[in-house]
Amino acid sequence: SSLEMAAVLSSVLGFHLVASIGGPDMPVVITVLNSYSGWALCAEGFLLNNPLLAQVGALIGFSGAILTWIMCEAMGRSITAVIFGGAGKPVANNGNDSTEIEGDITIGSVDNMMESLLEAKNIIIVPGYGLAVAQAQFAVADIAKKLKGMGKNVRFGIHPVAGRMPGQLNVLLAEASVPYDMVFEMEEINDDFEGTDVTLVIGASDTVSSAAEDDPNCSIYGMPVLRVWKSHLVFVLKRTIGNTGYAGME
Repeated sequence: SSLEMAAVLSSVLGFHLVASIGGPDMPVVITVLNSYSGWALCAEGFLLNNPLLAQVGALIGFSGAILTWIMCEAMGRSITAVIFGGAGKPVANNGNDSTEIEGDITIGSVDNMMESLLEAKNIIIVPGYGLAVAQAQFAVADIAKKLKGMGKNVRFGIHPVAGRMPGQLNVLLAEASVPYDMVFEMEEINDDFEGTDVTLVIGASDTVSSAAEDDPNCSIYGMPVLRVWKSHLVFVLKRTIGNTGYAGME
């Protein structure tokens, strides 16, 4: 029947759309699909001559489209590049070797990190998807509040595409009752890392990778990131050393 044929074609189109999109772009895909659902609901409203459905669908469609545009701006990519894929795939080096990462991994301890936090005056916490997986927002919020009570300048730096969906980290911090005046977007806090004593990166990978600015052959090259490496001291909290982010790079 026509309904079954439409369902099959829609499934194929949906699979083709999502399958061609790279890992780092997945948060944007969520907003795109959200916008699509709104336009579908809007069309259904016109077909059924139901003004309410059409209005609600248009509201969802426009809000999803606006959020998609904001996300694309944050990643330095166009919506066309996202839809047709490309991010998260190996980039041809055009005869140039990728930038080699030099240095050894230094493994710290909880005591060492706490000593550094107690000695620091300016502290920035950068959460990522790992914080959401570990459900550590409450513990991190308690630590931040205690440090704040000791007179230290404690702030959270949030990347627009951190987590599995737009605004996920903002919601988690709000759930843990983190004051809004302690939470800053990337554009607001990126220039402050040079004057920061200690930065805690909790479960973030691609959004704090210096390769996005230094390595033209990197799959996320050109994507705006939080410049945590400019801090005096950086602690990276991850479950597995060398674990990759969405882009699948080291």
